[in-house]
Amino acid sequence: MISDIQFKNELDILIQNAIREDVGPGDYSSLACIPATATGKAKLLVKEDGIIAGVAFAKMVFEYVDPNLQIETFIQDGTPVKKGDIVFHVSGSSQSILKSERVVLNSMQRMSAIATKTKEYVRLLEGTTTKILDTRKTTPGFRACEKWAVKIGGGENHRFALYDMIMLKDNHNDFAGGITLAIAKTKAYLKENNLDLKIIVEARNLDEIKEILQSEGVFRILIDNFNFEDTRKAVALIGDKCQTESSGNINENTIRNYAECGVDYISSGALTHSVYNMDLSLKAL
Repeated sequence: MISDIQFKNELDILIQNAIREDVGPGDYSSLACIPATATGKAKLLVKEDGIIAGVAFAKMVFEYVDPNLQIETFIQDGTPVKKGDIVFHVSGSSQSILKSERVVLNSMQRMSAIATKTKEYVRLLEGTTTKILDTRKTTPGFRACEKWAVKIGGGENHRFALYDMIMLKDNHNDFAGGITLAIAKTKAYLKENNLDLKIIVEARNLDEIKEILQSEGVFRILIDNFNFEDTRKAVALIGDKCQTESSGNINENTIRNYAECGVDYISSGALTHSVYNMDLSLKAL
């Protein structure tokens, strides 16, 4: 997994690009009608029940736009909220508040939606030993925030990108000449390049599970698009030889059944690609 420093760098890049995209050469609406010396105060208003996420990120955005802005926080990330709650107040330059507004709202609305969905999946897994993972099915340029939101909602992060973990999926295995060859080539490549990366291998059926188990050094087997019966068989075959992960069209109605098959993890792209932004607004006081 990526380090805290790498993750912070991703967030810095994200904020810089978001402000560049939204503000460009200037917020002419504010510049045209609000004096540079004007000061004001605004509140972050919750307009829909859910789990709030992105408070810490919003502070980073405000800090980037104007270090003199002051934030008074009433509700922290990961807290259940209801319509009408006030998450924080921001005060200082009116122009700076308005310059930050859309990036803060867009980010918090999406992060809160992801945290809310993740929390629901975590609730559905209560009483099992299975943990929920996100995937790389994220919004281009916004991955760091979306994965942060999954953590806020109680889930766990899968690999961040293509460089912090090896995942040999069906196409890799087919292009490499088969699963066994793909694993062997990967281990040789990691050794040759002095890379210490965990290896996950995808299996499409029980025969592929058996083939993967013939190779040493596999960290986790991805049990992809299996039905419940075959998932139970796969878990029994794998035993304690490596970790297990179920994936493939798993939703609120089926996630509990897969967990009860005994897998260690369930990965779901839906946590990040199938959410509706939570309704929030920033209102002047």
